[in-house]
Amino acid sequence: MYHWRTSVGPVDLAFTDRHGGASAAPYDELNLAIEGGDDPATTAANLRRVADDFAPGAAVADMRQVHGTVVDVVEDRGTPDRPEADALLTGEADLLLVVRVADCLPVLLADPDAGVVGAVHAGRLGLAAGVAPAAVARMRDLGAERLTAWLGPRICGACYEVPAQMQAEVGAMVPEAVATTSWGTPSLDIGAGVGAQLAQLGVEVLDVGTCTRESTHLYSYRRDGTRAGRFAGLVRRRSHG
Repeated sequence: MYHWRTSVGPVDLAFTDRHGGASAAPYDELNLAIEGGDDPATTAANLRRVADDFAPGAAVADMRQVHGTVVDVVEDRGTPDRPEADALLTGEADLLLVVRVADCLPVLLADPDAGVVGAVHAGRLGLAAGVAPAAVARMRDLGAERLTAWLGPRICGACYEVPAQMQAEVGAMVPEAVATTSWGTPSLDIGAGVGAQLAQLGVEVLDVGTCTRESTHLYSYRRDGTRAGRFAGLVRRRSHG
């Protein structure tokens, strides 16, 4: 069920894998997508299974990701709407934030002392537009001071081939993202780019990911196309313990 999981003080964090769910092939097993060809009832049941295991009793807040820079601050522990956004933040306890990916970079952010947590979806467009720095700025508005970021699984620079012009355009804004595939063609390293953006803002960056295209334990759109499901980054602050 989990690629990686940890707790830092009252904050719980995890990235799921594709095991332990109810989805049939080709989405087997723990597909958490909100769109695509899988049965919506099954993907909803998969999310409930994850939420019950990871954060029993917590409300779930997620988003309809659109490759932009909108940061949504969630304050309602009831049943939040699903906003069009690419970052969710909260200072509320027992509210589970969910970010879904299949090659893009999921970023979890937290200041355990301030009680502020965040979940960010950063693909190529989000990297170039600065969605992660936008999330950091809003978290600091909410009182966060000592932020840590956990970079989750995503397609690596050795696998994410892009046209040379696209590489140049992104590289002009984020030079650290420029890379080369293992077969010698232009590529982008989203993790390196976002990691550099965060480090420049004084955020501690911890990379706990692996390459989605190379790991069969994770979903990858580049590898599987429309047959790819979605895994998730999860973060919440506990009210007790």
